[in-house]
Amino acid sequence: MLKHRFLYLSIALLAFETAAVAQTKPQPSPRNRPRPEVLAGSLVPADPAVLIGKLPNGLTYYIRKNTEPKNRADLYLVNKAGSVQENDDQQGLAHFVEHMAFNGTRDYPKNELVNFLQKSGIKFGADLNAYTSFDQTVYQLPMPTDSAKLFAKGFDILANWAGMDTFDNSEIDKERGVVLEEERLRGKNAQERIQLQTLPVILNNSRYAQRLPIGKEDILKNFKSQTIKNFYKDWYRPDLQAVVAVGDFDPKQVLQLIKQNFSELKNPAKEKPFVKYEIPVHKQILVKIVTDKEQPYTIAQIIVKRPGTVVKNTMDLLENLRISLFNSMINARISELTQQSNPPFLFAQSSYSDFLADLEAFSSIVVTKPGELEKGVKAIVAENERVQKFGFTQTELDRAKQSVMATLNQQFNEKDKTRSSVFVNQYQQNFLKGDAIPSIDFKHDFYQKNIGQITLSEINGLTKKFISDENRVVIVQAPEKEKANLPNEKTLLNWISTAGEGVKAYVDEVSNKPLLEKVPTGSKTVSEKKNTAINSTELTLGNGVKVVLKPTDFKNDQILINSFSFGGTSLASNADYTSANFADEIVGSSGVGSFTQIQLDKMLAGKIANVSPYISATAQGFSGSASPKDLETALQLVYLYSTSPRKDANIWNSNLSQYKTVIASRSSVPESVFQDTVAAVMSSYNLRGSTPTLKQLDAASLDKTFAFYQQRFADHGHDVFTLVGNFDPEKIKPLLEKYLGALPATGTNASFKDLNIHAPAGKITKTVYKGLEAKSSVQLVFTGDYKYSEANNLQLDALEEILNIKMIERLREKESGVYAPRVNASYTKIPEQRFNVTVSFGCAPENVNKLITAALEEIDLIKKNGAETTDIQKFVAEESRSTELQLKNNGFWLGQISKSYQYQQDPADVLEHVKNLNQITVQSTKATASQYLSGDNLIRFILLPEKK
Repeated sequence: MLKHRFLYLSIALLAFETAAVAQTKPQPSPRNRPRPEVLAGSLVPADPAVLIGKLPNGLTYYIRKNTEPKNRADLYLVNKAGSVQENDDQQGLAHFVEHMAFNGTRDYPKNELVNFLQKSGIKFGADLNAYTSFDQTVYQLPMPTDSAKLFAKGFDILANWAGMDTFDNSEIDKERGVVLEEERLRGKNAQERIQLQTLPVILNNSRYAQRLPIGKEDILKNFKSQTIKNFYKDWYRPDLQAVVAVGDFDPKQVLQLIKQNFSELKNPAKEKPFVKYEIPVHKQILVKIVTDKEQPYTIAQIIVKRPGTVVKNTMDLLENLRISLFNSMINARISELTQQSNPPFLFAQSSYSDFLADLEAFSSIVVTKPGELEKGVKAIVAENERVQKFGFTQTELDRAKQSVMATLNQQFNEKDKTRSSVFVNQYQQNFLKGDAIPSIDFKHDFYQKNIGQITLSEINGLTKKFISDENRVVIVQAPEKEKANLPNEKTLLNWISTAGEGVKAYVDEVSNKPLLEKVPTGSKTVSEKKNTAINSTELTLGNGVKVVLKPTDFKNDQILINSFSFGGTSLASNADYTSANFADEIVGSSGVGSFTQIQLDKMLAGKIANVSPYISATAQGFSGSASPKDLETALQLVYLYSTSPRKDANIWNSNLSQYKTVIASRSSVPESVFQDTVAAVMSSYNLRGSTPTLKQLDAASLDKTFAFYQQRFADHGHDVFTLVGNFDPEKIKPLLEKYLGALPATGTNASFKDLNIHAPAGKITKTVYKGLEAKSSVQLVFTGDYKYSEANNLQLDALEEILNIKMIERLREKESGVYAPRVNASYTKIPEQRFNVTVSFGCAPENVNKLITAALEEIDLIKKNGAETTDIQKFVAEESRSTELQLKNNGFWLGQISKSYQYQQDPADVLEHVKNLNQITVQSTKATASQYLSGDNLIRFILLPEKK
């Protein structure tokens, strides 16, 4: 089954990330003149809520009290050293040091650290983690603060990482295999092979091009322990480190803990000089064209590098604001091109953002259909040229200002509910780069007073600054089969230089009509029911629509919306299934009523309200969110998507052509072929569970798609809407009655069909031979019938996490054969009661059979003896901690209430979840494993390289 979001996920993985700008309030009045300090460029003051300082040994600290989430703290160790600091014989060891921090320190030998934290309710990988890049190595440690003893341990752990790694020889040798498997998992593919050819060009043969964080395989296999110890001694030192602590604690106490734990750390007697490496400038345009057999798409990148700016003063802050507005406007234009009947590319964007090594860059990327590189390149360059020649329009700038301010207003409204991780990221950048860290009060006030003074000419002037031949790089990466269609360097540069010829000024087509011209009458509430246990209210409206309301104070500026009614694509015939399966995506991106999607997006600028229709296999409905002030707009959208959906042939043609390109490209990517095989087998080769074929796409039609959408949204008499967030139920009731009470209700029966689509029974092995390199993937899938109940669900959840612990211990730590094994247990009640338990991992082809045997041995041990008591304790601790956070989350309650109504359960059952954890015992895990992991229904999926 292929959905539009899959399409953009596939393509966006290959694209540069760009700053997202949300939708907002109207801009402040021009009467607000810039403050004098803006003109003078005064320093941006640091947020007074954060305590910043240094210990005598040079270690920097950032401490801030923050109560979101309550009884939690985010502790980070930031090391201002990464792979560029490595010597020639240390390539890959900055990253290897990060791994070794979890494999033995002075106070936590071998794997005691991970073991201790898991018992404390902290998951390895999900919570406890680290990363290494070119210029930094960062360790993250979320800790509970409701136990003073446990919280204090967090600083001891950070200090151990900062200067007390032991580098036990046996642990180093065990970890070699893990690091090599991480390299295999993330590399040994087209992207890595292309990167090795293009990065030296993009980075102009600088130190960065020679120091990829993953390093070199021969060094990882053979380095001596003293070599990695030397890197640690040289670069893990207090004057290059920062401790960031944000959370629900007493800052004075935290300062004492930092002093107690970090003051003993010392810098080397002879410090190795810290070199700031640069990427050399180049006057000429650098071009690289690369092909690969497994590359799925043709991609062109145009990168213009410029000296970066550290945001220190108000002038810098104002320039950052201009750049945000610029990025928002140019990508809005590019987005419009994708909504043409025959768009010039599959995906494209242009943006100005941080690059690397104190550089920034204006980058354009375009992903094209086969044989259409010239069309795509010229289209994206022409948009850049259009801005350079004619600039933006005032209406575009007005909308962009509204969007920027909407995002900022929401942040301001949520300032007492801001998650600690947001502050951590800001302080990290302050330490690494020097960027200012103003308070949200200062930033909000500054933007409000100055955004109105940003002129169109200032924004239009940025293009001349961003686009230049100097320091420009042009990269093309394409499938090998496209080689004959690719230009040479001269032709490619000619496309770029001539793309802007004949471009005309952009015309901003906006509509002044109201979103909803005729307000519906609606229907009144006919019954009301309370669930005092979870503080929810169930309303039944005159048309039969049920609305479940749960007001919360978890967020100040958020209301989440979800609805369902049974039916879905199960009601479509096999002949019409492909058309029906596109219905929500096509209609949901076609606008509403007389408004195209482009017009609708412009109309919604300045509002925080989004609604999307969805159609699943068994249900249809809406999902969305809004700020409290824009809830009415969101409800109007629900009403319009139900009563006035729009049929847009351009959107249909655009999406269908994109789908076809994605489908045709999947056969070149080993992982895609493997996943398509898994999906087909797991659905017993039913077309509804498989990726559609080109023949099926050719048979789909807009008329059938639109008709199916209209059919599924014609009757709302059985709809159940759930709203969770910051609202007063009595105050919003009139809006619910007006819009949801006006949804059509025809009295038809709301039900789905059980099409009996599930995995085949028995023992099956399916091997796929695809891929050029020594890289394999394994999935072991246990399936069968299930008796859905909260008690059984709890036992299967426990088994899932216990197996995750055992697979890490066995396959990663003992066998050193995998990087990230994963166990996933899922269960359904609708359309039928079934379960799946999947063990998955990537590994070397020669280790497949050995690791499958090892995985099944661990499962057999639990079937024979039950889980170890310590592993049960880890699950209970982790589940207790995570449930505590979930119960304070709007999204969790939205899902819990909606699921409970679908499954005819009491949503308050979740309040007993932590108490019920005592049901997990050694004996219960033994029984659960024996029942669900018998092996009678076991499918082994194995991906191996192509036979040579």
